[in-house]
Amino acid sequence: MITKPEQLAVAGKAQLDTTVRFATIAAEGVEKLLDLQFKNAKASFDEVVKHAKAFTELKDVAQVASWAGTSFQPGMDKAAAYAKSVYDVATGTQHEISALIEEQVTEFNKNVSVALDAAFKSAPPGSESAVAAAKSVIDVANSVYDTISKATKQLSSLTDSNIAAAKGKKKAS
Repeated sequence: MITKPEQLAVAGKAQLDTTVRFATIAAEGVEKLLDLQFKNAKASFDEVVKHAKAFTELKDVAQVASWAGTSFQPGMDKAAAYAKSVYDVATGTQHEISALIEEQVTEFNKNVSVALDAAFKSAPPGSESAVAAAKSVIDVANSVYDTISKATKQLSSLTDSNIAAAKGKKKAS
């Protein structure tokens, strides 16, 4: 338990550091997304101008089908690549935030364990069953958190695998 002003100051500084790290991770993710969006917008604009110029140079209606085939498919491929890039940035940021949260949960659990051990040492005789029950509740909560964390990681891995497989099928066709 925090009983000294120095311990309170250290805990406050640790929380501030964590908040700053979280904000930095989020800001870097937003910066990457904005950079990606600006680059994509510029490339899209250049592409539209190029295709509009090509369209104005068509001599007859028969050339429209050829122009459409060469104009639209690359755009679809670029849109898919853009979506993949956005996904990559979002998942990268999510992984960093998840790692930070896991670190904080681990530190919190350690601090709770130390505080409870100190409190249990001064517990009155005969309170062993209450102490055991409290420890059991904490163990169950940690187990639930671990299970959810593992399931989330598996879901993320499965999603990545499905995207890679879909991309592989797209290249094959």
